[in-house]
Amino acid sequence: MFPCLSLHAHPVVRHWLACALALGLATLSLSATAQTAPEMTPRKVGPNSYYVQGQAALGSPANQNFISNAGFVIAPEGVVVVDALGSPALARRLVQKIAEITPKPITHVLVTHYHADHIYGLQVFKELGAQIVAQQNAREYLNSDTAEQRLVASRTELAPWVDDNTRLVPADRWLTDSTTLELAGARFVVERVGPSHTPEDLAIHVPSEGVLFAGDLMFAGRLPFVGKADSGQWIASLDRLLRFDVKVVVPGHGAASTEPRKDMVVMRDYLTYLRTTMGRAAKDLVPFEEAYSRTDWSTFEPMPMFRFANRMNAYNTYLLMEEESLRGR
Repeated sequence: MFPCLSLHAHPVVRHWLACALALGLATLSLSATAQTAPEMTPRKVGPNSYYVQGQAALGSPANQNFISNAGFVIAPEGVVVVDALGSPALARRLVQKIAEITPKPITHVLVTHYHADHIYGLQVFKELGAQIVAQQNAREYLNSDTAEQRLVASRTELAPWVDDNTRLVPADRWLTDSTTLELAGARFVVERVGPSHTPEDLAIHVPSEGVLFAGDLMFAGRLPFVGKADSGQWIASLDRLLRFDVKVVVPGHGAASTEPRKDMVVMRDYLTYLRTTMGRAAKDLVPFEEAYSRTDWSTFEPMPMFRFANRMNAYNTYLLMEEESLRGR
């Protein structure tokens, strides 16, 4: 594209060529970024409610860690956001998408839980002056070595989208229990449903919209990430959410559901199957590898993320069932 830069060329010529080369490389870099930026399209789920849907994939530089959902409600006095996505770059794009729909300011962010793919964008909303609201059990994680080590690893694994400027942001308001909040002129029923997927799980019901933001209590159309969850409480919490009178449920991952009972039952059946099969193995002292290989996973194998998540889900459930057995639960 450019002629060879001779060391003997006139200094002005060398400077011009060097600048041109740098500009060309920068343009190529920006072009590559634009091409790989994941699609982010707000989808309307209520009269004034929207969400953006992350990819069914592991977080990577290619998808900017866009693997979870975020929602927002345009209230009379401002915009209330639910979750902040998995990188500051994604959060800035979400802010731009909201601005294309309404000129109202973003006043609050409700955090369903403090997993990295839902909170690494919080600093963007904090800088805009939004108040962040979360459940107080997240404080323990925020102050832990685990959270700091995860962020350090993400700065490498998700660079440049998560970098040295990315930081963990605590809530401005910590909730202790289920409550009803009046935010930006609208009513939000905040249901404490943890410890389930995490100790601090919250689900957000917006009665005027007929919408429930379920966080990671619900994964739609893909296998969930169980981690060190309390799966017994998770199942009970799903049953509680089924009692809400809603038209649409927005999960933490996957497409919004207009058949929440059907989709939640899929989640509940998977968690129940994990507990039944791994619980039996733990009780009978069957080693995990043997128990896993003996188990029929055919019902769940076609689901996206099975290859990445199922063995870990089964192993963590095996450990949980061992612990529950020792406690006599």
